[in-house]
Amino acid sequence: MFYREAGQFKVTYQADGQVFPIRQDRIGIAALLAVAFLVVPFVASPYVFSAILIPFLIFALAALGLNILTGYAGQLSLGTAAFMAVGAFAAYNFILRIPGMPVLLAFILGGLCAAMVGIVFGLPSLRIRGFYLAAATLATQFFVVWCLTKIQWFTNYSSSGVITAQKISMFGYTFDTPASKYLLVLAIVCVMALMVKNMVRSNVGRSWMAVRDMDVAAEVIGFRLMRTKLLAFAVSSFYCGVAGALYAYAYLGTVEPEAYSLDLSFRILFMIIIGGVGSIIGAFFGSAFIVLLPILLNIIAHGLQLPTSVASNLELMVFGALIIFFLIVEPHGLARLWQIAKEKLRLWPFPH
Repeated sequence: MFYREAGQFKVTYQADGQVFPIRQDRIGIAALLAVAFLVVPFVASPYVFSAILIPFLIFALAALGLNILTGYAGQLSLGTAAFMAVGAFAAYNFILRIPGMPVLLAFILGGLCAAMVGIVFGLPSLRIRGFYLAAATLATQFFVVWCLTKIQWFTNYSSSGVITAQKISMFGYTFDTPASKYLLVLAIVCVMALMVKNMVRSNVGRSWMAVRDMDVAAEVIGFRLMRTKLLAFAVSSFYCGVAGALYAYAYLGTVEPEAYSLDLSFRILFMIIIGGVGSIIGAFFGSAFIVLLPILLNIIAHGLQLPTSVASNLELMVFGALIIFFLIVEPHGLARLWQIAKEKLRLWPFPH
């Protein structure tokens, strides 16, 4: 039922004779999901699906994985693209070498393979931190890409190293249109985002945040640093591995090592910096910003008829300026700005 209290609309539901309020943010999320599932597939064009919506969702999932490790557990990583590559190539080989392997199960197994790799390369976090840990994870990026390039078994002995991803088929249905791929990716991202939201509210999430804030104090009060840090690396890498598999199958259509370069790792890091470190909604804000900004800058460059030398470097300059801005002015990124805006609108037009 709806009612108005203190100038605001409230929504409640009744169960066992008691009335419980429903949080307004949950109503907004439910409405947003209804639009995403029921309206967008019928109004968006194939270009919007392929160039905007699908990469936005995949990058948001990868940013969620990195946010688990960096935002909640406090472990800096520059090897996100490497874990995405492990997930993509593992899913490809599972489907290729195991007859009848379901695609969805291959994605999950690819994520588990990425989690195991993440645990191995997360071992240095037990002894080092900060810049040195970032350098160790950066070595992961180069090592994984080198292995995928030099060991031809991973690419099924392809001469070019670029292999076509298998078709996405489940329960007798083939996801071969942009709209169907969008719905599949959207469903997977929604389920995994809900899992993250519940996870960070559990004892596991509290242990991550305790280690992030002060690992020595966390160990003193009973948290096991080794298990906590390695679990953060495992869960983060699992999410990145699933995102990498979706990136290859639902977006690129090919599985190739060059697609998971260091540039992709930095791009995902920029997403959580701009969107908000340690925020679930910040991963979506950062992903949307990174996906839409190049399109907007391209339109502006063509409209202003800027020289080619300026237009080609405009995106890098804007990214750098925005990262400096958010690190200095608002370290919590767009998620914090969104929260402030909601508070302002909730009190408007009577702020007192």
